[in-house]
Amino acid sequence: MAAVSAAPAGVFLGVDGGGTKTALCVLTQEGSVLAELVAPSCYHLEGDGTTDVTRDVLSAAVTTVCELAGTAPGELTHAFFGLPAYGEVAADVPVLDALPADLLGHDRYAVDNDVVAGWAGSLGGIDGIGVVSGTGSIAYGRNGSRAARVGGWGEGFGDEGSGHWLGLRALQEFSRMSDGRRAPGPLLDVLREHLALSTDLELVDVVLNRWRRSRREVAALSRPLVEAARRGDAVAAGVLEEAAAELVDLVVAVRARAGFPDDAVVPVSRSGGVLAVPEVAEGFARRLSALGGYDVRSPRFEPSRGAALLAARLAGRPLSEDSLARVEATVAVVVDATGGVAH
Repeated sequence: MAAVSAAPAGVFLGVDGGGTKTALCVLTQEGSVLAELVAPSCYHLEGDGTTDVTRDVLSAAVTTVCELAGTAPGELTHAFFGLPAYGEVAADVPVLDALPADLLGHDRYAVDNDVVAGWAGSLGGIDGIGVVSGTGSIAYGRNGSRAARVGGWGEGFGDEGSGHWLGLRALQEFSRMSDGRRAPGPLLDVLREHLALSTDLELVDVVLNRWRRSRREVAALSRPLVEAARRGDAVAAGVLEEAAAELVDLVVAVRARAGFPDDAVVPVSRSGGVLAVPEVAEGFARRLSALGGYDVRSPRFEPSRGAALLAARLAGRPLSEDSLARVEATVAVVVDATGGVAH
């Protein structure tokens, strides 16, 4: 790792890794968003399971986003890398901890799970609980000096309420409907159309052989599940309600583990594509409101911006409220890794 050097003035990098994409943001002490980039996923537990994919994706993405921002990695004041599956494989932690030093040329950075970026963005860094439900699901909360993480056990036997979990549930309900074990609903035709199936049993070949159980491909089936619910499929609608309930369970567990007082009203916010689905978000908010003791808020910042704000805080230079308002008012113009623009 490079020797510690004096930090230059007020330019911060935030990285939010995920199962579907990696988002990066560079912003200044004054709240100017210099550049935002979307790159491929840096999730290293899919494929060969090594951290090489994380290194390759981040190496290209950090270089590109810094060029877009008119700076260089070595000129960053501080950086925060929120990485998927960080902390879940003990042997990988020191490798992931050390990796950014080679990319930046200094050690003015921190690494943690991507849920921390989601929390920092959704709540703007204040005490409370943030829930991330994208390809996977996880929750994180801070109560003063206490922090707690719940969920994030992976697609094999966890990630309840996530995109992957919804995709699996869509496959299960499709098979039941196809067999006649469940009354048929719109989900049957929606998935047949979406996957261009010639026969229903072709689904086995698609998922097991063509996709090889790809986490991202299965998670993408959450979208046709939502479409089926909107076409009036009661089973699909019930699955979305189940997802909301599973995500509420994460919040309740974090509250207990982080030691929030019983009489406290705890701020809760969200990030990730599943909790952007109105049916899930509304069920989530409704269930928390019924429990009482929660203040459910719309997310203030995207996780990548939250990661950059956290980098500023870790550097001892938290942004002022005026600067935070400037970040909040900035409309995202996100450049993708191939040079396209996604607003």
